[in-house]
Amino acid sequence: MLYTTHILDAAIQTVNALHQQKPFDCGIFIGDACNNSQYNEVRWYIDVIDGKVIVPSSGAHAGAATIAYQKPYQSAGLDKTIPWYQTKGSHDNFWFGSNFVKDYLQQSYTGEDILRLGDVVSDPNVFNERTYYMGTVDGNTPYGNIVGAGPVSTTSAINVVADPNRHSLDMKGWMSEFSDTSSRPVGHGFTQSNIDNNFASYCFTPKSTIPIRVIMLDDTQSEADSSLGNYGNGSLDPARYNWLTSELDKGQAEGELMIIAAHVPIGVSPYASDQTGSWGPNSCINDSALISILQTYPNLILWLAGHQHNNQVTPFKSPDPNHPELGFWEVQTASLRDFPQQFRTIEIVRNTDNTISIIITSVDPAVRDGSPAAMSRFYAVAASQLYDSPTSLYNPAGIYNAELIKQLSPEMQAKIRNYGTPIEK
Repeated sequence: MLYTTHILDAAIQTVNALHQQKPFDCGIFIGDACNNSQYNEVRWYIDVIDGKVIVPSSGAHAGAATIAYQKPYQSAGLDKTIPWYQTKGSHDNFWFGSNFVKDYLQQSYTGEDILRLGDVVSDPNVFNERTYYMGTVDGNTPYGNIVGAGPVSTTSAINVVADPNRHSLDMKGWMSEFSDTSSRPVGHGFTQSNIDNNFASYCFTPKSTIPIRVIMLDDTQSEADSSLGNYGNGSLDPARYNWLTSELDKGQAEGELMIIAAHVPIGVSPYASDQTGSWGPNSCINDSALISILQTYPNLILWLAGHQHNNQVTPFKSPDPNHPELGFWEVQTASLRDFPQQFRTIEIVRNTDNTISIIITSVDPAVRDGSPAAMSRFYAVAASQLYDSPTSLYNPAGIYNAELIKQLSPEMQAKIRNYGTPIEK
């Protein structure tokens, strides 16, 4: 957690090196640019990608002159020839991705007081109680010691330095920050119309000469669902569901292969005990029903997702054996935040039999020995071993590389016959 910006910077440098070998058409970020919906968090994120000087601390900037993870540094920045696009995650406008930021939480973000809640282990009313100090990181210590934690009745209160840059962003505020950028495109997919309408979904075409449509779908819960206690679930309200099917209809009619990039996956069992990752009760459609709808679009090839911090691949086979083109793949990608700290490259190629292959490769950020990013990798591996990381439920190594084959309709086979150089099959 202390090295979040450093590992992102290392990942960006690795992307740049790979781009020199074989250029990328675009970059896709699938949510959770923030951990805690904070303004300073999203600015670190965008500024690292833009290549600015990063001051990875807050308030008093304790340890900024002496502690590695607190020292300001010059980030590398993404190669300016790579356009990148953003979709929204549950952490981007909710507290820890799971709670609406109400008055008390908003004050605790920016103020001097240590956050107080109930007993997180046994109190069902944990968010409304004020009996326990949650503690904070001491930035003067090399290992980020936690200080100020314990029962209010027996723990001496300590203060932190207030900082307005820690304020929480709502969805409109979060989207607006992506227009304050030096990389391209400005907005990174979000237009003024998205902001005005509080609507974080849009489409883009990675390469004008290739018939591929990327549908960037916000499938997180809505801020309007104010009665819910957990905002970490997947959800589509009628507006987003209708927009999604409209875009799928357009792509199908125009003969485009389609990729949906969303934060929350579909059709997979959640690993967390609180059911984070499942689809919430306020969604107008559950994920099982949505899968059935998606299987009516033969040009849909891929659903990209994050959220669960693991590299996992799920096939959604066609319900009709006579029409295998109705199947599609889901590819989940791990987080840079924790083990295995990887990003993916995705290459789509045409085969000589006019199927397509989706080649997915997990990539470790290249790190320099002794650097903060190297320490981040070291701690991520150690934490996974000590605390039995949920990623190990799927794959102990955390890696999933594969070549995924997608059958196409006769119409699309005929259309793509003149695109690219096929791979022998």
